[in-house]
Amino acid sequence: MIKKTLTAAALMLGLALPAAADPLAKDVFGSFRSPSQGPAVSIGNYSQGCAQGLVQLPESGPSWQAMRLSRNRNWGHPVMIDFLVGLSRAAQQAGWQGLYIGDIGQPRGGPVTSGHASHQIGLDADIWMLPPSSLRLSPQQRESLSSASVVTGRGTALSGAWTPQHMSILRAAARDSRVERIFTDPVVKVAMCQMETGDRSWLRKVRPLNNHDYHFHVRLNCPAGSICPRQTPIPAGDGCADAAEWVAIRIDPSRAKPSRPDPNYRHPRTYRMSEMPAQCSTVAAAP
Repeated sequence: MIKKTLTAAALMLGLALPAAADPLAKDVFGSFRSPSQGPAVSIGNYSQGCAQGLVQLPESGPSWQAMRLSRNRNWGHPVMIDFLVGLSRAAQQAGWQGLYIGDIGQPRGGPVTSGHASHQIGLDADIWMLPPSSLRLSPQQRESLSSASVVTGRGTALSGAWTPQHMSILRAAARDSRVERIFTDPVVKVAMCQMETGDRSWLRKVRPLNNHDYHFHVRLNCPAGSICPRQTPIPAGDGCADAAEWVAIRIDPSRAKPSRPDPNYRHPRTYRMSEMPAQCSTVAAAP
């Protein structure tokens, strides 16, 4: 019912707009300071979508703090907010004070004005690798404090910033049935593959990705009532050999297979409103 209502309203709105009124989606969605009304609905793809009825992660809680408040990106689907609060409690059980939470999404999702390609439908979140030293940081401190890399400068081994608690927190996140996949540095994945002596099934969700040594990125499955296409399935197996090959290529770049960049790739910041899911026009026009 929500899907039909949103689609019909979007088509009506499209007929009312002149053909030339086709702004960049990042400018439209980056301007909102509050969410749209209505039930929570994630719409479209993680890298080409928007969301209705998002809720804000409180700036501070008993086991977390939201970082970089000036970005106004601590908005997510209620399922994501519930997941983050629960994971922050798991971090306390592991021995940390809690978690520093980075970007989730904008109040109505959509392409962001800087940074991420994804984080558009309220189901992505970045979690800092830095163990909190305080959960009473001021807004200014949250702007200036930086996370810590758990990988050495050469990118081939864990740094001294890695702790057993990192392993516990990542394991807890991956074992949550709501989690679709987790992105982290291949060195981290390899290390966890070597450390795990029990059930290894959760390792499959942990996917290697460059530039994820200061934080790890959690992506949730599309919740009931939302309008999200199915992601490409995760390959079978624990993925440990694939991550090990990433690290081997860092050590010896000649091992890398020749590849060509996709000539049709465009960063989501270049998308126009007409290229977004039709329902996103309704979300943008809603009170």
